[in-house]
Amino acid sequence: MTIPFVVPATDMPSGGTLYDLRITHAGSGLLRTVPVAGAWPRPGPQGRAALSRVLERAPDGGRVLLDGLVACGVPEVILPQARRLRLVVLVHLPLSQETGLDPERAQNLDIRERAVLRSCATVVATGEWAARWIREHHGLDRVAVVPPGVDPAPPARGSGFEDTAGAVPRLLCVASLTPRKGHDVLFEALSDLDDLVWECVCVGPGTPLPGAGERVRFTGPLRGPELEAAYDSADLLVLPSRAETYGMVVTEALARGVPVVAGEVGGVPEALGRASDASVPGLLVPPGRPRALADALRSWLTEPRVRERLRASARSRRGDLAGWDEAARAMDRVLDLV
Repeated sequence: MTIPFVVPATDMPSGGTLYDLRITHAGSGLLRTVPVAGAWPRPGPQGRAALSRVLERAPDGGRVLLDGLVACGVPEVILPQARRLRLVVLVHLPLSQETGLDPERAQNLDIRERAVLRSCATVVATGEWAARWIREHHGLDRVAVVPPGVDPAPPARGSGFEDTAGAVPRLLCVASLTPRKGHDVLFEALSDLDDLVWECVCVGPGTPLPGAGERVRFTGPLRGPELEAAYDSADLLVLPSRAETYGMVVTEALARGVPVVAGEVGGVPEALGRASDASVPGLLVPPGRPRALADALRSWLTEPRVRERLRASARSRRGDLAGWDEAARAMDRVLDLV
């Protein structure tokens, strides 16, 4: 019998939606995706009703896997069913960690999330950092770790700026245009690099932000071949996030041998990891610090030895990245124990 996997009904690409999709498709057929409409962080009335119907249809003692973005904000729906079902909640991002929330709302979401997670048979985190945070913050011991996988990809060709006359170093930022992702930090950092040659491509959903400058291009969300092309032409991935539980775009870049400059926050150091020779395939900077980010980017843009060292490390790291089949097997093992 398949296990329902309740996920947000959205066509907006994100790390969470990609994780849900790939963990299902790469698996053994154990999971059956059930989309539920409703915006983060709490499904609306129709979404809550739909979620209730999904849970009510599950037989007593049945297992249900729920994306935390659907489940964690609605304890009034989850708790009554948790008494008769074996519920597993997958936490991509703790609700209270979204930036831009006023303190009262963040506290309310935190309380709701704690009630939901404590009622479940098991919680799944997408990385070791996230698991530690959930255990310590919510006082839980039933937290498993299923890190994202990554699809194999050919090495990125990049812009060719070091070998081709007229080519320009290309920075790539793949992230939704939300305050948590720190685009404002990136644009302030780039404004300190006016004396250098570069261009920056921002890929992701959301309204283009003011103050980016003429050398920053917004593509909107990209999928499939268009997203592949964006990675293939990139020389460096930049992720200036203020909060990240993992940072899947980091491993997406490393799968192509593209080094990374990112905020040293949450699970990003875990995603970046180390190559087999213990080198680090990127530069980490304090989050929310435009000057530190500008210094790291200047170092990469102006020092050939830094670029070569980071490229070599990123190419070495490619071979150590786990695939989605491994992630799916890990999820199956967690569900088998529930």
